[in-house]
Amino acid sequence: MGRQSWLSRYSRTYYPMIAFSGRFNIAIFLIIASTSISANPVEDRQQIRAFYQQLFPQLSLDDYAEGVYAIDADAKDSWLAIEEFPPYEFALERGELLFNQAFANGYADCFANKGIAIAQNYPYWDKQKQQITTLANAINDCRQKNQLPPLAYAKGEITTILAYMAYTSRGQRINTQIPAESQLALTAYQQGKAYFYQRRGQLNFSCASCHLDNAGKFIRSEILSPALGHTTHWPAYRLNSGEMGTLHRRFMVCNKLIRAKVDPAQSTALRQLEYFLSFIDNGLPLNGPSTRK
Repeated sequence: MGRQSWLSRYSRTYYPMIAFSGRFNIAIFLIIASTSISANPVEDRQQIRAFYQQLFPQLSLDDYAEGVYAIDADAKDSWLAIEEFPPYEFALERGELLFNQAFANGYADCFANKGIAIAQNYPYWDKQKQQITTLANAINDCRQKNQLPPLAYAKGEITTILAYMAYTSRGQRINTQIPAESQLALTAYQQGKAYFYQRRGQLNFSCASCHLDNAGKFIRSEILSPALGHTTHWPAYRLNSGEMGTLHRRFMVCNKLIRAKVDPAQSTALRQLEYFLSFIDNGLPLNGPSTRK
């Protein structure tokens, strides 16, 4: 049996949502095949990083924290110029004021280390709740404990608080763990991974279609960023919308663009996706808040 026919049959058997074609990158398929059956999360991370190392040999691991700017020199120059007077500066100041706002038990009382330099530890598997807790979840949990209404998750006031907490965590390295004793945590990770690879929507794209298989290539006038490093720089000021947005808002926009079902911010599906990506990003330095097109 020829290689293509074997791979085609294999993909239909184990990844029926992946439409195999002659244009499908064989290196990507081998990663998917290896991670789908026998690989554990650490092996997943090693495989994905090895792929990017081969694709972009000029980059160090830390470079991926810069997102697309790591592979687009012109865009990086523009970004560095913008960072002189960053458009998220007002959100950062507002976030600090809100974070320090007095209420029965202020935000600082809800977090380890008074909420300073802790963003790298989110998301994590909450053993008590038996679910993934993101930093945005934790902010609203704090508000609930103090009889305050929850904040909307995708944009608005929560982005300013997240911006301040991210800023205090700059340079801290992502530390997302999957507890070895928790099968539920592993399942949540695996479901996040499945979401990353699953094709959906009218355009039949997956996250991997753009950010793994076609990373570094153009889509219209934009270069597609590597998936490695996607969780390092949030929340971000989006130049195309003129406002701050969260990582989950970006997930939602991507699904809208491929005409797929749009899961809401902080839904189980998107928290699992963040968990998967954050684990892949373990060890990368945080540099949020940031600016993106």
